[in-house]
Amino acid sequence: MVGLSGGVDSAVAALLLKRAGHEVVGLFMKNWEDDDDEEHCSTRQDLIDCASVADVIGIDLEVVNFAAEYKDRVFASFLSEYAAGRTPNPDVLCNAEIKFKAFLEHAMGLGARYIATGHYAQLRERDAPGDGVQLLRGYDPEKDQSYFLYRLTQQQLERVLFPVGGLRKSEVRRVAREAGLPVHAKKDSTGICFIGERPFREFLNRYLPRTPGAMRTPEGERVGEHIGLAFYTIGQRKGIGLGGRKGADGGAWYVAGKDLEKNELIVVQGHDHPCLLSRRLRAADLAWVSARPPAEGYRCTAKTRYRQKDAPCTVAAVSAAEMELEFDEAQWAVTPGQSAVLYDGDVCLGGGVIR
Repeated sequence: MVGLSGGVDSAVAALLLKRAGHEVVGLFMKNWEDDDDEEHCSTRQDLIDCASVADVIGIDLEVVNFAAEYKDRVFASFLSEYAAGRTPNPDVLCNAEIKFKAFLEHAMGLGARYIATGHYAQLRERDAPGDGVQLLRGYDPEKDQSYFLYRLTQQQLERVLFPVGGLRKSEVRRVAREAGLPVHAKKDSTGICFIGERPFREFLNRYLPRTPGAMRTPEGERVGEHIGLAFYTIGQRKGIGLGGRKGADGGAWYVAGKDLEKNELIVVQGHDHPCLLSRRLRAADLAWVSARPPAEGYRCTAKTRYRQKDAPCTVAAVSAAEMELEFDEAQWAVTPGQSAVLYDGDVCLGGGVIR
């Protein structure tokens, strides 16, 4: 059973499996119902595209509604993290709870042997029999999505296929074009997982109250007023509201921190201000792909956000509940709520949520 999203990656995943001789069924997940309008949420068009793709490939298409599961397991956590002053990554939780849990359970209940998605990631059997599988980066470094999959368990990965993980995006589009798939040139979606592309601050304001407060420098100088701590993230430059205010060095303003007790937003000038740089971080809510955490002193690389380059680091401390990472070089805008994901070469080890 292939999760069809209406995009080119999942369409080619289904096509490749069909060509390989598998019995393939497509499944379209509808996971958001609040204000599901044409302006911001493309569900209707995506479903039409899925039906067209299924017709060309020659497979059946099923539609399932996981909106209740999404709201309970993903969106509620998403809002509580923002309310706590953190910046969550909904795609990480969405993968763990919806795409590889609710979808997987649904597919197994229908008798499917595997589920497949269009994620750019790869799987590899470990050398020793019975040792499970390793989660690897996707072959295309520009599209690798292993960062979003670090919470998947061995039980989930044993039932998953990533047919496009060993291809580059350009190859995926070529395969789609040559096969006559109607989505071969469709633009990639970049919005919130299943919610779509919409004005984010306006969207968040419908669910969280605005609680204005002081905007200060680390030295305590009041330089403005924020609309609510939930509406800002560490490293943010645009939309702070200090564009016309020149400070000591005349540089751009950045969000550097949040004082939840005082309801104050800490801002600094300059991209490389010391308050934006961190050598260490603490992460909780840990998840390890192999189910075995790395030992204290373990050398690896880590990403503290999706688009970041791998940074060499050491596991300074690790327990069942938390870990501490120490980086060789200071990292920019390490953000509570985002995930710190560890790698050993191309192997994704797992990670945790930055606190």
